[in-house]
Amino acid sequence: MTDARRLRELFLLEPDVVFLNHGSFGACPRPVFEEYQRWQLELERRPVEFLGDRLAGLLDDVRAELGRYVGADPANLVLVPNATAGLNMVARSLALAPGDEILTTDREYGAIDLLWQFVAGKTGARIVRRALTAGAGLVDDLFAGTTDRTRVVSVSHVTSATALVLPVGDICRRARDAGILGVVDGAHGPGQVPLDLKLLGADVYAGNCHKWLCSPKGAAFLHVRPEHQPWIEPHVLSWDWGREEAFAARHRWQGTRDPAAHLAVPAAIAFQDEHGWPDVRSRCHALADQARRALAEVTRQPPLAPDETWLAQMVATPLPQDTDAEELKRRLREERRVEVAANDWNGIPTLRASFQGYNDEEDLGRLVAALDELL
Repeated sequence: MTDARRLRELFLLEPDVVFLNHGSFGACPRPVFEEYQRWQLELERRPVEFLGDRLAGLLDDVRAELGRYVGADPANLVLVPNATAGLNMVARSLALAPGDEILTTDREYGAIDLLWQFVAGKTGARIVRRALTAGAGLVDDLFAGTTDRTRVVSVSHVTSATALVLPVGDICRRARDAGILGVVDGAHGPGQVPLDLKLLGADVYAGNCHKWLCSPKGAAFLHVRPEHQPWIEPHVLSWDWGREEAFAARHRWQGTRDPAAHLAVPAAIAFQDEHGWPDVRSRCHALADQARRALAEVTRQPPLAPDETWLAQMVATPLPQDTDAEELKRRLREERRVEVAANDWNGIPTLRASFQGYNDEEDLGRLVAALDELL
């Protein structure tokens, strides 16, 4: 068996489905899921002791391990249920005034677009949305949208619909030089691209653990540089807000909830360490680049990524303009047992394929053959 086949046996995915949609909600390996359930059982056996006496220390341990993994001081990390929740904390805490500007792109995740629309409607701020084309001039094109009223630049690390890895380090440095808050939606970052938050330099970075890091659903983090921590309001205001001073501790208790997904994050990190994940990422990146070319041929559409440097483990392609993306997705799933993401992006029907360690060239071949028939 190939390495991909061996890894596939460690995941809980249905064996007869070609699963090329890890990017939507992730998939959890069996050993990590068992650790997740172990924590749930431990909580239910002694709930008062677990939540009242042990949880704070256990979550500190998680932040320490997560900080090692993402290159961050654990004191700057808050555990949240998903990246969208973390960015809500930041965006809804900002003191924006009428006429202030939020600079973003035409490639952002829909929920974050809605978040900025909500904030703009509430504060009177204005959204400046720049159309981006992958290429050497991308950062200059983005910052051509700045004015003396620009307060925030908000971009994705890896764009959701179009699967491009943006040069967020360069964007954040440019923002800091201009005195603009740099916010990164890293929903697809941890586990898919090497991550060193200290080196990256974002003022704010929200990342999911339950996507490419393969932890259970409901585990994510918010990283905030120390100079911005005082104005961040909590996701849920509860006891620790009133009795703690440190940033991470102040945001730790969010009411009674199941912390098992976060407590299983170290197991997800250990799983990827055990299975040589840098090599897995490299193999999946090569598959994504192979798919970039194969999908362009079968769809007869130009690739969204001009070359492999813009890709990690996902690739997206435009579909013929008359394609019903939702119907194609349904037929791929129900008739060919191939699971992908397919939606309209800015009026363009688009298909996205994700490659995780359990995927191989045979999976890509199944997708290409199915598209060749259905299109």
